[in-house]
Amino acid sequence: MINESDAGGLIGSTAYDQDGSKLGKIGQVFLDDESGRPEFITVNTGLFGTKESFVPVTDATMDGDSLRVPFSKDQVKGAPSVDLDGAHLDESEERRLYDYYGISGYAGRTSDVDTSGTQSRTSEGYDTSGPTTDDAMTRSEEKVRVGTTTQEAGRARLRKYVTTETETHTVPVRKERAVIEREPITDGNVDAATSGPDISEEEHEVVLSEERPVIDKVTTPVERVRLGTESTTEEETVTEDVRKEHIETEGDVDRR
Repeated sequence: MINESDAGGLIGSTAYDQDGSKLGKIGQVFLDDESGRPEFITVNTGLFGTKESFVPVTDATMDGDSLRVPFSKDQVKGAPSVDLDGAHLDESEERRLYDYYGISGYAGRTSDVDTSGTQSRTSEGYDTSGPTTDDAMTRSEEKVRVGTTTQEAGRARLRKYVTTETETHTVPVRKERAVIEREPITDGNVDAATSGPDISEEEHEVVLSEERPVIDKVTTPVERVRLGTESTTEEETVTEDVRKEHIETEGDVDRR
């Protein structure tokens, strides 16, 4: 037996027929005016759940978060359409539903919608899990947009400093040395040879010279150095998780 404490948990749960076949999601719950006990539910049936079928829950049973009613699937789908008086189920409509389902003992009870946990019926589509929309669902998904941004990746600088290196160069130098040259007395030099005393002591001196390496250093510009930048293009792979919505159907749906 379904009681008033079960009313809040019925909306959005799944209803099954007497054989365990799925009927659809429960959209609304109507309570008895006097006892507050759930008396009728609506089940979303038809193509894409566009029809709401009214089902009595007098002898229904709860199984976890599922509701099983003592009627067949075809019987529920063929239930008469109900003209609601606002959010109220008219007494004549109740009587017509009880007669259809073969439930006797109707005593003129009236039912009202559970204003604390149900959604009112409007001309728009009815969504049991969210806000009321039209008769279609919008499926959305996230898409990755990839671009580039410029950021500092490092710095480079020029710094000039001085080192000392030893260089070796070979330079040709000339040196003089004394050599003895002897020549015989001839008619051409006899006068110079006999111009002095016959026998004497004398000295003759020759100045010797030589070249020495001379080192001189000069500063010479050799090149100009500056810092510049150049761009290269590389391929990088980025990975990101994206969410996508999917739509599935429940109940009797004719796929087109």
